[in-house]
Amino acid sequence: MQNGDRTVVVGGQAGQGLVTVGTLLSKILVRSGYHIVVSQDYQSRVRGGHNSFAVRVVDDDAFGPAETIDILVAMDQDSVDIHGPQMTSSAVVIIDEAFGMKGDSFLLVPYGALAEKRYENTVALGVLGVLLGLSREAIAGALDEVFGKKDPAVLEANLRVLDAAFQWAAGQSDRSRALPPVDSPKPLLMMNGNDGISLGALSAGVRFCSFYPMTPSTSIALNLAEWGPKEGIAVEQAEDEISAINMAIGASYAGAPAIVPTSGGGFALMTEAVALAGMTETPVVIVMGQRPGPATGLPTRTEQGELMFVIHSGHGEFARAVFAPGDATECFDLTRKAFDIAARFQGPVFIMTDQYLADSYQAVEPFDGAALQEIPSGISTKPLSLPYRRYEITESGISPRLMPGASEHLVVADSDEHTEDGHITEDLGVRIRMVDKRLKKSAGILREVVAPQYAGPEKPDLLLVSWGSTKGAVIEAGRRLRDRGKATATLTFSQVWPLIPDQFIGYLTAAGEVAVVESNATGQFAGLIARETGYMVNKRVIRYDGLPVTAAFIVDRVAG
Repeated sequence: MQNGDRTVVVGGQAGQGLVTVGTLLSKILVRSGYHIVVSQDYQSRVRGGHNSFAVRVVDDDAFGPAETIDILVAMDQDSVDIHGPQMTSSAVVIIDEAFGMKGDSFLLVPYGALAEKRYENTVALGVLGVLLGLSREAIAGALDEVFGKKDPAVLEANLRVLDAAFQWAAGQSDRSRALPPVDSPKPLLMMNGNDGISLGALSAGVRFCSFYPMTPSTSIALNLAEWGPKEGIAVEQAEDEISAINMAIGASYAGAPAIVPTSGGGFALMTEAVALAGMTETPVVIVMGQRPGPATGLPTRTEQGELMFVIHSGHGEFARAVFAPGDATECFDLTRKAFDIAARFQGPVFIMTDQYLADSYQAVEPFDGAALQEIPSGISTKPLSLPYRRYEITESGISPRLMPGASEHLVVADSDEHTEDGHITEDLGVRIRMVDKRLKKSAGILREVVAPQYAGPEKPDLLLVSWGSTKGAVIEAGRRLRDRGKATATLTFSQVWPLIPDQFIGYLTAAGEVAVVESNATGQFAGLIARETGYMVNKRVIRYDGLPVTAAFIVDRVAG
């Protein structure tokens, strides 16, 4: 076990409140100065079916999801059977004494004697707090945030239950799994990937969000809807995905920076409009929250199966950028960059996440709002001569963009091929010049590409390559392998299109062996590297059972 490495899993059926316990515990840990990695496993149903909420306490944020369990809070008997293989030899199972379980690993809690059934989650939270060495004040503060403003009487009842649980658990000192104290804990934020995207969009000046609900991206729109009245953001739940993206393109045409969160099945309906944004040169940011397909697939599990789909989405040829953040901080930073690229180069930009990253809470250092630079709107402020040419052919391929109705100029857009002033044409010479103009923007986007992050020895025996959400697991696997004496380096990509081979080909050729880690069945990123560089990756570590990649999963497949 590492210095403060502990994993707590709350298991039970949907509707039993396990997410409440897990979320409150995560918040308390972060406020106490600990770093966490959360992974949620849930079925596509409102009630019933086994769910779990895993909170791993780690030394910093560069770790993958939990693999073993030190404390299991079993809300039902099935949780014991399901999670038994993951439990360490010294694991503790917190379970209601009413289930009649027997064995040294069980901590039988008299839930019925400590509280009414509706407060059993607070009992579990109190017992957990004692076992982990958390303060009563920290837990009470978290409860106050949840219940204090809603109903003071309910808060008071929860605090009484918390005290009863603390008093009972204090007599179970032999079951302690106390975390090492954090000296002078610095302020940290608790957020998941979708929170990071939402905050990044807010800081980038988003003014419009349209969506059709689809796991795992919906909470981005819900966050923006909550902040909308105060921040001036219009959020529209459309009747379908086609309407959602066309609304966003329309809002952007009118000058409002726009975002569309969706998933694979929803995005499949949006691809015609992606080409519309390419042809009309309209900025729009699209969040692709991946989950296993085809069709409905496993709607609440995780996968990275849409990489090639997004890179090639939309008919015809036009410039685009595709980002793939690996943690909540990158979700924030790259969402800001996505809005910047979309505005400056006037077209669609994509952010690729997945269920694991969307739902994974992490401890994040607070963002310095005062240090953030304003994202330019991309709307021209320079005086323009008449007649205004929306699609003027320029050296960079970027034409002056105006808001319709905001000046004396007539702003014309056309989804057909068009002349510089925006009117439809079938002049084939103009067609060639317009295609070349739009593709010229690719050169500008290339100059903005985020280089992959390399860590490790210069000429490693093994290089682990990843993109997106597998970042933490890959970094942790690299550390484990180095601890075993294997010279291992890591190369993590947070932008997957366009690629600049000169940024990374040297790392590939210097390594004795290269393994690309990704959550899909066909090794899509490994194939993309081969296509763009000619370098054939000699090992692929792939997972496509719907569960997130862990460090142990990687090590088991590359050690030797």
